Amino acid sequence: MKLGAFSLSLNVKDLTASKAFYQKMGFQPVGGVEEQNWLIMRSGDTTIGLFQGMFDSNIMTFNPGWDAQCQTLDAFDDVRTIQSQLKSQGVTLMSEAEGEKPGPGSFMLQDPDGNMILIDQHV
Repeated sequence: MKLGAFSLSLNVKDLTASKAFYQKMGFQPVGGVEEQNWLIMRSGDTTIGLFQGMFDSNIMTFNPGWDAQCQTLDAFDDVRTIQSQLKSQGVTLMSEAEGEKPGPGSFMLQDPDGNMILIDQHV
């Protein structure tokens, strides 16, 4: 199962303060819209998303079809294939990707400790 690029989506209280903190750690903004209270920041191949007021908790995010620099991969497992494989193994999903054709889609699940996982395909 190829899950794609990994990032951590952080639920932050103050986007400006969080941006300044992570910049001190070497992260630089590479996407997002501050006026909409979200930023994507990267340091090397490490990506974090800063989201103010959008989520209840931190979320592990996997992006099928992307490498660590958000470049499209030639070969990858479609989000619906991953979803089907997990369901066939008895994993309960909180939401599911819709449709049968390949393309953008997402689904969510929790690990046994309640940590949120988002599988979010953009290609």
